[in-house]
Amino acid sequence: MQQPVSPHQIETACRDAEAASIDLLQNLIATTKAGSDAVDEVIAEAIAAFGGDAEPLTYDPSKVPLVGEFAVVDVASTSKERCLISRIEGDGSGQSLILFAHPDVESPGTGAGWSTDPHTPTVREGKLYGWGVADDLAGIAIMLQVAAVLKETGIRLRGDLFLVSAPSKAHRRGIAAALHDGLRADAALYLHPAESGRGLDEIKAFSPGQLEFQITIRGRPPQTLEPAHTAFAHRAVNPFDKAIIIASVLRELDHQRGASIHHQRLEKAIGRSVNLMLTRCDFADADSTSRIPDECRLFGALSLVPGEDLNAVMGSVEEAVGRTAEADPWMADHPPELQWRSGISAAETPDEHEFYKLAMRELTRLGAKPQVNPLHTASDIRNPIVQKGIPTVGFGPKCGGLAMSGLADEWVDVEDYFRSIAAAVAMVVNWCGQHHTDRSSVE
Repeated sequence: MQQPVSPHQIETACRDAEAASIDLLQNLIATTKAGSDAVDEVIAEAIAAFGGDAEPLTYDPSKVPLVGEFAVVDVASTSKERCLISRIEGDGSGQSLILFAHPDVESPGTGAGWSTDPHTPTVREGKLYGWGVADDLAGIAIMLQVAAVLKETGIRLRGDLFLVSAPSKAHRRGIAAALHDGLRADAALYLHPAESGRGLDEIKAFSPGQLEFQITIRGRPPQTLEPAHTAFAHRAVNPFDKAIIIASVLRELDHQRGASIHHQRLEKAIGRSVNLMLTRCDFADADSTSRIPDECRLFGALSLVPGEDLNAVMGSVEEAVGRTAEADPWMADHPPELQWRSGISAAETPDEHEFYKLAMRELTRLGAKPQVNPLHTASDIRNPIVQKGIPTVGFGPKCGGLAMSGLADEWVDVEDYFRSIAAAVAMVVNWCGQHHTDRSSVE
């Protein structure tokens, strides 16, 4: 039996593959103009190049059976979507691992604000610019290059490795669909640049949960045919007045939750663990200043920490609103309508978990100073954790200008992209283990 491939040989193979790594990412960027099917073809070709098969999983996002998560129809994708899944089979003696990223292709419209054509990859001052490069074509390319390096070095893994290209945006639920279709592993690595721009100095290992809601509060305009209601206002039930009462009790609930719920990662980062905020009030027409409408709508969101149950938190809000309405003669007869628009559970991989420790070691070895950002809500790391109890962390290169955040000139740092590939290869080899190599050395 030949000797295992050394870390030095693996690093050499990663450096030798840098040109191919850039070519692959540039090809993905250039292909976005042709749409998601064309991007999938590039991914499938890259998988075939290392001898793998890209097994498609076609699914309806609205039919994915989620644990601790929901979204109403108007904020969820309802079209058919497709994951691509490839398995690199181990010999069964090691731990298994999922690598996943999302290939979503959204239209850039006119590319307004971009310095160059968003579909023409451009390298300037050490940054690669292009549509979707940071969100998340870089993650897709890193995943594929990991497999390419494994092939080049001849490494045979002990545990199975799964590569998953999983749609994510607009509640596309790709990785959740794959998990509920039977995908299983001992851990998962989400490959995505840190939205904070910190690159490999940030590990995704915590994601707050969030509930979004709206409350419709009814009133009664004054009975008059006069175009202005001002003189009759005392005869009306102004729904805005009732909305103020509801807002007050929600504010009190926010204070109670903030005082009683604590999480070390959040307390250290921001000084508070949970919040409930009202973000919008729809009341009357923009041009109407002298008429009372028949309803007012409040919109808001609240955050959750790991361990909180969505239904229990929703129940606390419903109880507060219901109790307040019952104490008000008008709202007792005309109860506010509380509608939950979406909900996701909080998730984390704790500091003491061996997979988290491995990520910390490998990123530190490559010169990074990794820390957990506990403030990124709805990170896809939550899916393996919440849906199937699979410990998950994520990392990726420095980035900026994310188009999906309304910015322009989206980019990733080239050197950090290369380092991310090296880190991901090291994570795979150390977690899954290597049996033996088909080559005695790597030149």
